Amino acid sequence: MPGKLIIFSAPSGSGKSTIINYLLGQGLNLYFSISATSRAPRGSERNGVEYFFLSPEEFRQRIAAGEFLEYEEVYKDRFYGTLKAQVEKQLSEGQNVIFDVDVVGGCNIKRFYGDRALSVFIQPPSVEELRRRLNGRGTDAPEVIESRIAKAEFELGYASKFDVVIVNDDLQRAEAEALQAISGFLKA
Repeated sequence: MPGKLIIFSAPSGSGKSTIINYLLGQGLNLYFSISATSRAPRGSERNGVEYFFLSPEEFRQRIAAGEFLEYEEVYKDRFYGTLKAQVEKQLSEGQNVIFDVDVVGGCNIKRFYGDRALSVFIQPPSVEELRRRLNGRGTDAPEVIESRIAKAEFELGYASKFDVVIVNDDLQRAEAEALQAISGFLKA
């Protein structure tokens, strides 16, 4: 039986990665989509495992050929994207494919797959709480945090375009809501 797709999007600091990692341990047959990038492999990264590593030229050729569900040029010649053929391969193997993508990419994947995909938006309780969480990480300079807050305000405008919106004001409750939504979708 072919798999289904679970799309997660959220502003940075919303707890999306924590919730996804929780779900991966719940026996739901979830597998990450393997993205493509034009950056060089880091450390022990292997082609086809962590990413598909493409040159910027090859990435552009594949964009022109319509091979991506979604993609973004993050910096000049630094692309990230999701190849349709890879997702189809994983689905045909019965894997439920989970995506951790930005809001625009999430909407594009949902539009392409329709009812075969469940889109989930993880929302912080407030922009002020998001700022507190980002400051609490202690990993970013103040200007980086302000840039993330500005992007978050833009991303929050997309929440209504998602099938499920989970407000992460209590992590255990947010994890339980995500598990209930995804379990129900996978059984349907």
